[in-house]
Amino acid sequence: MDFQTLPQFLDHWADTRGDKIWMRDLREEASDDYSWSQARDQINAVAAALEARFGHGHNMIILSRNRPHWFMADLAIIRSGNVTVSMFTTLPPATAEYVAGFTDAKVIFVGESPNWEAVRPVLPEGITLVALPGVELEGDHLTWDELLAEGQGKDISYECAPDDMMSLVFTSGTTGMPKGVIQTHDSNIIPIRRFTTAFGLRDQPRYFSYLPLSHIAERQIVEYSSLYFCGEVNFNESLEHVLRDLQRTRPHMFFGPPRIWEQFQQAVIGKFGGQEALEAALKEDAEGIGKLVLDTMGLGEVEFCLAAAAPTPPPLIHWWESLGLKLMDGFGQTEAMGVIVSGEGTRRVGSIGKPLGEVEYKITEEGELAVRADGCTPGYYKQPEKTAELLRDGWLHTGDKARVDEDGFIYITGRVKDYFKTIQGKFVAPPPIEGMFANNPYIEQQCLIGRGFSKTVMIAVLTDAAQKEDRETVEASIRESVAAINAEIEKHARIGAVIVSAEPWTTENEVLTPTLKIKRDKIDERFGELGEALARQSAEQGELLVHWV
Repeated sequence: MDFQTLPQFLDHWADTRGDKIWMRDLREEASDDYSWSQARDQINAVAAALEARFGHGHNMIILSRNRPHWFMADLAIIRSGNVTVSMFTTLPPATAEYVAGFTDAKVIFVGESPNWEAVRPVLPEGITLVALPGVELEGDHLTWDELLAEGQGKDISYECAPDDMMSLVFTSGTTGMPKGVIQTHDSNIIPIRRFTTAFGLRDQPRYFSYLPLSHIAERQIVEYSSLYFCGEVNFNESLEHVLRDLQRTRPHMFFGPPRIWEQFQQAVIGKFGGQEALEAALKEDAEGIGKLVLDTMGLGEVEFCLAAAAPTPPPLIHWWESLGLKLMDGFGQTEAMGVIVSGEGTRRVGSIGKPLGEVEYKITEEGELAVRADGCTPGYYKQPEKTAELLRDGWLHTGDKARVDEDGFIYITGRVKDYFKTIQGKFVAPPPIEGMFANNPYIEQQCLIGRGFSKTVMIAVLTDAAQKEDRETVEASIRESVAAINAEIEKHARIGAVIVSAEPWTTENEVLTPTLKIKRDKIDERFGELGEALARQSAEQGELLVHWV
């Protein structure tokens, strides 16, 4: 199909497969279901009401957990000629205030959101609140049902165009306040079409929506891909029920950042009573045990399993492959989605794969990956100087350092801004070293620091199982891992100390971004002073130090 805008896909499926279920909002033993025609009716009615009340070209926020009305609010905003601003339900008030003010948002659709009470006081004066079904709001506000009634049966005059600014997606902000990336119909449809041409996907696939829809990956891989393929989307009730709802859905396409695969891994190991017990079971019947695990999790019917958003440690990829699940690494960012992906014929562990379709790439003199392709963002909202840094002579500069092997496989070696110099004045790339350290069975999260230090220092968070182990056993394992790593890397990058922490890094303590990337500046704030002292002490004593906090 050669449709050029998202509403065209919606109209097609509502006209041709109107009775088919598009969305299921899962609950413990039931679900609230919406067919294509039912959803289209609600989207059109609310779009008509928005157009009548506000006209076109305004920014409108959605703040809600993943649910069918997230899709419907998004598409109603877009169809009415306005712009969706997606806001994370974990966003701190200062960032929420910045996003709402910077975009001059006129409307906010509010669903279930744990940060609502903190966000409400920082919203601009005069913003219109719209409560999604099932949500009670205090003060003056509209409801979804009121907008439905207002717009029922009314025509929408606005005609969407492929290059419309239809959404603003704010980056994770690992190095300061986030930038608003402009999204168009083209920047979402073209990457999906490019992926489909390369790998294909069955008609009417099943999707599982559990990662925040505020993130471009979830919207493109689940919401907009379901529009493209007439897919069925099952919405996770809550993170506590991810495995339950995943098993009920049995998706055909599944996406998860490395942090999710680590958490799933720990859950599997816990069920078996430890890694040794799992290995013993696999030795007896690898195929049978692997199938049992994947079927029990709900991943037994996955046709393409994507791991992206951050570098996936090779040991984690090998671990899942031992169960029969191939994680396909790939590369995309809010500014340029679906440009480099691994597939059956283009897969090498540790690599993000090869360019898709017409995508071109180059490695700049500074070692930065730049890409040129259709369907990239036209730039940043109200930040022409940042846009000029991003887009130069037709090339989009990703901000990622990369290398290419002799067979054309591309490897991300870190963010340009994540590289640091030790006291010797030589650069260190943290991700490859962190990837090697991730092979330690007692470690769940890791981050290497060392800007201006005498030695580099690894900050490590223990797994739940490791916290129950004898400390001497864990420390001996850590020392063994570091010795093996230091034997392979350059002298200036060698690890002089490891700081071991039991507290996990989460979005709640603001060490992880809403997309589960580590905020390195937060690690520096927490551990930098201690790390520098340990690095100096290690250099003076000539030995590895392991410090427990």
